Amino acid sequence: MKIGFISLGCAKNLVDSEMILGILKQAGCEIVSDPEAADAIFINTCGFIESAKNETINTIKEMSEYNKKLIVTGCYAKRYKEKLLKEMPFIDKVITLADYPKIHLILNDLFSENHLKFSPLKYENRLLTTSRFSPYVKIGEGCNNNCTYCAIPLIRGRFKSKPFNTIIEESKFLAKQGAKEINLISQDTSRYGSDLTISKKSILHELVSEVSKVPGIEMVRFLYLYPDEITDDLIEEVKTNPKIASYFDVPIQHISDRVLKKMNRRGDSKLIKNILDKIRNEIPEAIIRTTYIVGFPGETEADFEELYQFTEKFKFDRLGVFAYSKEEDTPAYKMPDQVSESIKQERLDRIMKLQNKISRKLNKQQINKIHKTLVENYDPETKFYYGRSYAFAPDDIDGMIVFQSEKALEIGDFVNVKITTSFGYDLIGDAL
Repeated sequence: MKIGFISLGCAKNLVDSEMILGILKQAGCEIVSDPEAADAIFINTCGFIESAKNETINTIKEMSEYNKKLIVTGCYAKRYKEKLLKEMPFIDKVITLADYPKIHLILNDLFSENHLKFSPLKYENRLLTTSRFSPYVKIGEGCNNNCTYCAIPLIRGRFKSKPFNTIIEESKFLAKQGAKEINLISQDTSRYGSDLTISKKSILHELVSEVSKVPGIEMVRFLYLYPDEITDDLIEEVKTNPKIASYFDVPIQHISDRVLKKMNRRGDSKLIKNILDKIRNEIPEAIIRTTYIVGFPGETEADFEELYQFTEKFKFDRLGVFAYSKEEDTPAYKMPDQVSESIKQERLDRIMKLQNKISRKLNKQQINKIHKTLVENYDPETKFYYGRSYAFAPDDIDGMIVFQSEKALEIGDFVNVKITTSFGYDLIGDAL
């Protein structure tokens, strides 16, 4: 049985894809990249915002043209299962997130004629599709925040932490497979453990400390923090533990108190500014990444100008901007004063033009600095290596370090790179 597999959406969805791929391969299936060669095609879908949903629909339609057995999984499958079954009868099976605990039974039934035996999802069978040196580890599922624009609670449910010891064991397993960096992710990473302890407080700082002790792991990174959940303990752990990346991914979405309130975001502009300033003061070398939503219903020019001025003053190391996407079944969907698409795009362009200038200036400040860099790729034609230091997350958003070396390097090595120049979002340098 030859299987084609397409994974859409975020890194959290990618982990799910790798878990499913693992049980497919373990059952004896061959994973192929050419849809024409496949007997069955899996599409792990995203249903978060309009652009992601459009990509999902287009991908399903495109893959249906190969006339193979078609299995649709993931977030879109969870959110729109009935719609898929009604409008796309050529889909052989829709597997929702709720089905994952019994997916082996579903697959045994679906492929019964091929005598394949599928096992339950477990990390020991996971098939990494990205670098084995820098895998993601999902530490929780779902979200309790109920932001008015967001469909994640509708799709993934309420927040639930993965057991502490399971994460440690998974990290040890990945380290034995060659992992040097562990990237901890969830929909709300900063909430980790609040549902496991009597105190109802996050124990993320304890988790990252324990993961950093895993033999073979040289760097631990965590992504997706809510500003009001970043504790002094977490900041202190990053500050004092050399294995924890000084990298804070804190999606604030906006800085106008009026807009934050309409978004149902916890904390106001004062809290956001205080926590970001505390990180900068305590850990001057820390990289701070955030995301904004512009064009939220009722966002005025004054609200946007406040966001623009804050961006200019604070100077985030990394910034992503989304135009508000109107999502059905969310409170913001029916809010009055919806902003036109043209204004959304104009505001997005203005912010990104500003951020491009900020990024270029910050990158120039890295010249002559030394970055401990994980070697991830090599181009024999240009003789350039590609890698990342603590300052670059592995999700293809931040850029990378491009460098040359007088001696041959192994993929997966760490090497010190002296930065000589910058280009766009990338840093250029030479291995020492």
